[in-house]
Amino acid sequence: METIVLKISIMLVPALLAIIMHEVSHGYVAERCGDPTARLLGRLNLNPLRHLDPIGTLAVFIFGFGWARPVPVNAGNLRHPKRDMIWVSLAGPLTNLLLALLSAFLLKAISMVEPMMAGNGDLFLQVSKPLRMMAAFSLYINVLLGMFNLLPVPPLDGGRVLMGVLPQRQALLLSKLEPFGFVLILFLIFFTDVWKLVLSPIISTIIEWLAGEEWYLVQQAMQVLFGN
Repeated sequence: METIVLKISIMLVPALLAIIMHEVSHGYVAERCGDPTARLLGRLNLNPLRHLDPIGTLAVFIFGFGWARPVPVNAGNLRHPKRDMIWVSLAGPLTNLLLALLSAFLLKAISMVEPMMAGNGDLFLQVSKPLRMMAAFSLYINVLLGMFNLLPVPPLDGGRVLMGVLPQRQALLLSKLEPFGFVLILFLIFFTDVWKLVLSPIISTIIEWLAGEEWYLVQQAMQVLFGN
């Protein structure tokens, strides 16, 4: 029971921010490009109840990865539908990578301050240790979400970006994969070496690069939260 409470206390805020900010950024950029659908449906806010998917939220605490209900975008309202959908799609992953960068800065700041506060007793450490783990998990989950969503398979953001780049005929052919996209993604992850040989090394490299000397703290946090 204590382990479950620990995982929830460490993971809840970073996970909510990562997932919700990803979706809100899609809606925000869509509105800037002419589509008010997300705002009209009340999705341009940080209220978790407006965004969370129960299964996606539960998956965060089990697998360290989750999702929210997608923010609706009406491409017909965009001023330049093909071009604007590229930016709308990129908004989510880029937001996650920005949050990952901020998390890395926070992780470094805590590591710098802790030695200076060592003489002030255990009170500071009682606060800094869970905060450090939250920053480490935030770095992890934001890089994971950002890179995973850039896979060039619709309905993921990377697939929509690819459809915006391809000529009309090829984009139309790719769009026909969308109803089967998640099945294809699950197949690629669980029945091929795409995760092991491609995604996992890329994600680990980015996290290690952002964390720098604090990379070991991210590894420690993952060990505590997931036992790996």
